Amino acid sequence: MIPVSEALDRLFSLTPTLPVEEIPLIEANGRVLARAVSATRNQPPFSASAMDGYAVVSAAPGDRFTVIGEAAAGSRYDGPVGPGEAVRIFTGAPVPQGATRIVIQEDVTRDGDVITVTEGLDKGPHIRGEGGDFRVGQTIDAPVRLTPALVALLASMNVARVPVTGRPEVAILSTGDELVMPGEIPGPDQIIASNTFGLHALLRDLGAQPRLLPLARDDESSLRTAFDLAQGADLVVTIGGASVGDHDLVGKVAGDLGMDRAFYKVAMRPGKPLMAGTLNGAMMIGLPGNPVSAMVCGHVFVAPVIRAMLGLPRAQALRKQTVLAQSQPANGPREHYMRARLTENGILPDQRQDSSLLSVLGLSDALLVRPPHDPARDAGDPVEYIPL
Repeated sequence: MIPVSEALDRLFSLTPTLPVEEIPLIEANGRVLARAVSATRNQPPFSASAMDGYAVVSAAPGDRFTVIGEAAAGSRYDGPVGPGEAVRIFTGAPVPQGATRIVIQEDVTRDGDVITVTEGLDKGPHIRGEGGDFRVGQTIDAPVRLTPALVALLASMNVARVPVTGRPEVAILSTGDELVMPGEIPGPDQIIASNTFGLHALLRDLGAQPRLLPLARDDESSLRTAFDLAQGADLVVTIGGASVGDHDLVGKVAGDLGMDRAFYKVAMRPGKPLMAGTLNGAMMIGLPGNPVSAMVCGHVFVAPVIRAMLGLPRAQALRKQTVLAQSQPANGPREHYMRARLTENGILPDQRQDSSLLSVLGLSDALLVRPPHDPARDAGDPVEYIPL
């Protein structure tokens, strides 16, 4: 067995970065920006009013001004403003030449074309200077996952098409005579294929393009057919059949088909029987069949690999720090990822950690990480966790 950190390093050594493609900005949310993008204009492109009111050269309580025109968003006042003059102005409109402040409409009284500044005049100036948000040439650096806020920023920069990393295609292959698909009627010795759907959801959230392959039976012919259907994928994720039992044939069949194995077995729980390598030009990760083991390995290994494929930093899953809400006994020789909940008193691992209990995982929002041979810990001790 190898430690989790070494397994991740070996996985990253197998991980390709996918080609760059340009897509319309409307499709960019959630994608990973592949190259830095620069603004093609200043924002604001002119000095603009931040309030509805009157543009003037200067103002003090009691001053009187003659209103000589109007400026609205998209329609400037084409002329200068001099002493004793004011231009009625609305939010977003260009500030007329010569004006240095906006007197908000609540701070004046108006009689025809004459306004008088009241005693409640604020400090102003209520002007957004040209380029105050960003200027031509300012960049959004890559790589970064694009959020709605960054998409809005790109639009403001007048960027219509965005260079992004291609989405990795991931073939998901579940194996086992005991499996049937959700909605089917299982036999007396069968169970529902749950891992397939949980990993599919995880991969979609990560920005990949997962596709489900038909369930493969525990025989070499069925597995060969399934691997043939995985052709063209950037990553093949198998679930189950990676152990050493008589019916665990994934490793053997993959080897017969030319898999170059990078490692097998990781010192972790749940999830020890993990396998990785390359097969027919694609990266391959073989996950254990226990439901929780597969999902935990999805967060610990598959998610970092997908982020690396997208061009994001090659790093372990995000870890945060908190304190234990309850004392814990010493950990064994394998790194332990315990299903847990975050509470106001710290992180609270569930008392049930059997790798078949998906109900516990479903109620968890974190994986408490216990290092190998971690001594007994008291409530209040600092610990690391992976958010779910």
